[in-house]
Amino acid sequence: MSSWAGHPAVKGSSETVRMMLLTFSSVGMTFTWGVEMTYCTPYLLSLGLSKGQTSLVWIAGPLSGLIVQPVIGVISDQSKSRWGRRRPIIAAATAVVVCSLLTLGFTREIVGFFIEDRRTAKVPTIALAVLALYATDFAINAVMSCSRSLVVDTLPAQKQQAGAAWASRMSSLGNVAGYALGAVDLVKVFGTTLGDTQFKQLTVIAALAMSTSSAITCWAVTERVLLSVKQDSRHQAEGHFNVFKQIWSTLLTLPPRIQAICWAVFWSWIGWFPFLIYSSTWVSETYFRYDVPEDAKDSGDALGSMGRIGSMALTVYSIVTFLSAWILPLFIKSPEEETFTHRPPASIAPWIKKLNKIKPDLLTAWFCSHLIYSAAMSLAPFAASFRFATVLVAICGLPWTIAMWAPTTFLGVEVNKLGSNGDGMGGSYRRLSVGSSNIEMTPRDAPPPPPSGNTGELSGVYFGILNIYTTLPQFIGTFMSTVIFALLEPGKSPELATDAHPSEHSDTSGPNAISVCLFVGALSTLCAAYATRKLRYIP
Repeated sequence: MSSWAGHPAVKGSSETVRMMLLTFSSVGMTFTWGVEMTYCTPYLLSLGLSKGQTSLVWIAGPLSGLIVQPVIGVISDQSKSRWGRRRPIIAAATAVVVCSLLTLGFTREIVGFFIEDRRTAKVPTIALAVLALYATDFAINAVMSCSRSLVVDTLPAQKQQAGAAWASRMSSLGNVAGYALGAVDLVKVFGTTLGDTQFKQLTVIAALAMSTSSAITCWAVTERVLLSVKQDSRHQAEGHFNVFKQIWSTLLTLPPRIQAICWAVFWSWIGWFPFLIYSSTWVSETYFRYDVPEDAKDSGDALGSMGRIGSMALTVYSIVTFLSAWILPLFIKSPEEETFTHRPPASIAPWIKKLNKIKPDLLTAWFCSHLIYSAAMSLAPFAASFRFATVLVAICGLPWTIAMWAPTTFLGVEVNKLGSNGDGMGGSYRRLSVGSSNIEMTPRDAPPPPPSGNTGELSGVYFGILNIYTTLPQFIGTFMSTVIFALLEPGKSPELATDAHPSEHSDTSGPNAISVCLFVGALSTLCAAYATRKLRYIP
């Protein structure tokens, strides 16, 4: 067995505070993702890239998820740093994200310092911006990988669901903050202190958010220190490529329940990918197709309204996601309730008792979330007004919350089981004490036995593999969307045809290509529901 020193702990006077501090790094990550996804495409276009070249640049996202998270997971699993396995990597990767964000925002100024001629500086400016974007994506995936593993390492099995729920809450907080700041004219508010454009100021704020949130989590958490690694022929490999060999060997020997979780995530992400990429555009095109008078489609005001309609749909969606992340955990049964029951005030105790009896468990909620998403997106081809399309997008905020919460929870529980001889309750760990000053992982009986690897020993590699099953569907979704667009809308979208470009005119009575992508995604999500249901019957 691996040997360890110390016990994991989190600062804080209450369990709520401890959970917030443990997962606070998610705020900066989602804020940064939001800024990148919203503003980087027009920024790259403004530098001189074509749309085709920009689409190639965006391969950085899935590519970094496919490579970085598994590799960083294995490296952090084996780290023997005296500061712990995850926090040093979180700190180093956060520093790379901060530098890359600032480079991305001020690319022209950096290149202009060395090359004065604007025409000569164009290619180096584009190259530096693309390099900074790739560095941001790769580094933030490293932070994400270690942050997820840190939650699994710190909490016993019965707390994994609560930890994942708090990570989802912090992520939703970052999303709402990102959308809110993106809608404000920051140059008017702050002047030119942080930069003379909206994008520059957002990169500075994102860098501050990323560094602050990661610093808070690293300060609040104390990790166990790995002294020696357990030798296991299934997961250990020798040679220069031992990291990749370990990922491959672990991938081939996944326990049945972890394999089932991964397949459920795989099918669900084929469904979610077109929604995450195209939903706002779909609402905008629906508005332009059905709600704008024919004689107003060529006006600049109509095109501006099209953009605002898409932004409004995303705002409503983010609000639903935020509320769901905070409210849904209250109505879903937690494993902790089986071993510990809070005593509510006598006046509401009967109501609480009735509610607890009808609460679904998280697996049931995950299964139902697939059905909700599938039902909503199966109606996409029939949306004949932007209001109905916005309602469908908003409904998806609820299943998205569970999609971000459930897989992390179940994988965290399974990883804990692997290290606790299968008891599923964190081995010798007792229930977390709400009244203590930190989250302590101390044994029930005194004197405590020597520290051992009974929580999250291989959480890094397993979460990296889960991310492979999240990333591969993105390539499949891209291919699927390309085929559908080529068949239904070759060339430019018919909704964007104008008298200035008559060759772009097309009959808009046919199906919208994006709505067809969403419909195909709805069918894939039914496969995810089937895979999730099977998980209940796997021992």
